[in-house]
Amino acid sequence: MPTLGPNSYGKAETRVVRVVRDGAVHHLKDLNVSVALSGEMADVHLRGSNANVLPTDTAKNTVYAFAKEHGIASAEEFGIRLARHFVTSQQPIHRARIRIEEYAWERIETAGRAKHSFARRGQEVRTAQVSYDGRCWEVVSGLTGLTVLNTTDSEFWGYVKDRYTTLQEARDRILATDVHARWRYGWSDDARPAPDWERGHAEARGHLLSAFAETYSLSLQQTLYQMGARVIERRPEIDEVRLSLPNQHHFLVDLEPFGLTNDNEVYFAADRPYGLIEATVLRDGAEPRIPTD
Repeated sequence: MPTLGPNSYGKAETRVVRVVRDGAVHHLKDLNVSVALSGEMADVHLRGSNANVLPTDTAKNTVYAFAKEHGIASAEEFGIRLARHFVTSQQPIHRARIRIEEYAWERIETAGRAKHSFARRGQEVRTAQVSYDGRCWEVVSGLTGLTVLNTTDSEFWGYVKDRYTTLQEARDRILATDVHARWRYGWSDDARPAPDWERGHAEARGHLLSAFAETYSLSLQQTLYQMGARVIERRPEIDEVRLSLPNQHHFLVDLEPFGLTNDNEVYFAADRPYGLIEATVLRDGAEPRIPTD
């Protein structure tokens, strides 16, 4: 006989923009919020009874109402408020998972008095996932779309070669990638003060960038490990870092047909196919919990 396995339901990708007007100076938060709820949901799947179902439209409305009533101090803090509300206000709901993307805007500085104009900052997106089961929290923060590039201090040689290998060894190459990073905080219960989410995100991001820039790289794997290790070493509240780094290849262009030499100056940037390097870096004694997909 078939049986019902793990399940959840909720409202995905609720876009909410919150404007705080501090006189002439305005502040902006731009989020994409996805809510997933699970608990006593067998009846709705097996018998079509909605007695335990909080409508997904209600979840959407809750996001908007909480943005007004509580504001948005950070993606993590907003996710914690939502998760606590759904689990504690609805008896059939035993677990809530809140996923948030935050889109960054930078203030447009002018010589005039306008403080209400903004420009979207690149393709980088801040991420947060909050899970709560009524007792324990799990908060995973991160970012995606952070594009970085080193023009030197990167090599790749000494690798395995077989009959299909055509790649030439490189003693000086461009190293570029789009960073997809997630980090899990050790904080898990209300008995301890929650971390400073804004500072934690800013400093974790800074350590990722510093490690990328300061590592003399013999492989992207080595750089990845140094990036994750730097966060673990410098941020004691973080227990796990999961990194996915696509290797954005840059190949030297052959200029000999034009009678020109190419002394590591002109490159072709290939967007695909690309090497994909992924790994988790853990604090000693911690267990990996961030999904690998």
